[in-house]
Amino acid sequence: MTSTRTTAWEELVTSALLGTDRRPAPAGDLPLLDAAALHTVRRRAGLLPAAAAVPPSPAPDDPRPEPPEPARRRLAQLLADRSGPPGSGGRRGAAPDLTELLPQWLAAALRHGYRAPASQLDALLDAARARTDLRPQALAFAGARGLWLARLNPAWKFALRSTPGGTALPASTEGVQSLWEEGLFAERVALLTAVRAAAPAAGIDLLATTWSTERAEDRLMFLDSLRTGLTDGDEPFLERALADRSRNVRSTAAELLSALPTSALAGRMAVRAMTCVSLDLSEDQVRISVEAPHECDAAMQRDGVSAVPPAGRGERSWWLGQLVEAAPLGVWTGRLRGCTPDRIVALPVADGWGEELHSAWCRAAVRQQDTEWSRALLSGPGTTSLAERAKLLAALPDDERARWVAEFIAGNGLSEAFQLLAICDVPWAEPLGRAVVDALEIARDAGSYPWSFSGVMGLAERCLDPAEAPRIEVLTAIPDETEGASPGAGGYWAEAFQRLVSTLRLRAAMAAELADESDWGEAVERPA
Repeated sequence: MTSTRTTAWEELVTSALLGTDRRPAPAGDLPLLDAAALHTVRRRAGLLPAAAAVPPSPAPDDPRPEPPEPARRRLAQLLADRSGPPGSGGRRGAAPDLTELLPQWLAAALRHGYRAPASQLDALLDAARARTDLRPQALAFAGARGLWLARLNPAWKFALRSTPGGTALPASTEGVQSLWEEGLFAERVALLTAVRAAAPAAGIDLLATTWSTERAEDRLMFLDSLRTGLTDGDEPFLERALADRSRNVRSTAAELLSALPTSALAGRMAVRAMTCVSLDLSEDQVRISVEAPHECDAAMQRDGVSAVPPAGRGERSWWLGQLVEAAPLGVWTGRLRGCTPDRIVALPVADGWGEELHSAWCRAAVRQQDTEWSRALLSGPGTTSLAERAKLLAALPDDERARWVAEFIAGNGLSEAFQLLAICDVPWAEPLGRAVVDALEIARDAGSYPWSFSGVMGLAERCLDPAEAPRIEVLTAIPDETEGASPGAGGYWAEAFQRLVSTLRLRAAMAAELADESDWGEAVERPA
């Protein structure tokens, strides 16, 4: 009986595909389509149920509270806007760009200690899949439940190789070891970070238990995670890593050791660097003399010095830069007759070695996070690169950094300020915010189009203190067109300032919603 019905079904399908002119329908009382419908019902009714699949294990508990209801609605609005990552295309109009506000919302939610609402985990993971810049915050917000859900959908497998934050330690030593040996890579990195935060030495001991069996790329990422909370107690492990079979692992280990001024590697590099740099008192003018190394021996290479320079770089200057960069900055005051960093940076350097030497000192100050040297190099004659300045500024206290950038903008305008603004603390301090708004107003009055300043305007939307909105509102009116101004530029500037004001008000509303303030509705944006 079954075989007969199967044959009849196949004949019906053949007639439907070829047409009844070429293949007449099987004999019967019903038209072709009616017969096909009848056979479809028979086939479905006769299906045997498949074996039941093993249900997934229950989702882990997340003790963090969910955000307040207004904040959950705001998150749904932000996740629903899928216009792409920031900078993916031009935009105009006075409405805020929600894609640029989602990272800020996630950061604020994490500061409040909230977890992702269960109903929005899928949308959150979809957003993180599309935007790599969201992943650290999105996965920390999603927590263990997000990883649990990611295992059930191949589209979210990225989450299983990423590193979420906020991992709680298992209750027992056995639980820690079990998770370390059997967990996903993301869980293992998060576990290592959590163990080190509680007991740095225990974290190194845990890493050592499986170090020799880890893949090279995993060893590199584990080693890189040691940057946070790096201590002198990590030195023995890092010294052993200098003999690793992976060149990238060896290089990273050497870099971390050079960030520990009292490490043996830092001492070895200091000895090498000081043989190359000295104070020359033989001329009328005191100056720094440089004698770059003539070879890169095996001991130097073991300590992380790369022997082969990039294209266009001389070998000796390449080796010199690496030695000076890895030497503790504290050695130079003694080497150069008690000179302070300010005095050292101001001294002339003989034979054209000044740029190479100052660049190496800049990298050393950034690596060692030395505030005094960073301050000296920023005001010195040899630091002209904006990239170098931005890195040095990162070593200064937040308020000093903001003042420095505000003074730079007041003297130089906004054309070169974007990279410097990007490393300032958010929200911008009042002097910095005022300097940016004043410079934008000057640019508007000059009659140019605002598109040249779109990057700074976008930063202002995300970084200005929302309390600045009333002050900026006076700039939303279309100014009178002056002689020599670009046609219609005033209207475009008014629109840009309207978007800035509406974005600041939206950020104020977001902050109030997350704080669960009873009067949050008063902060909701009003038409500019």
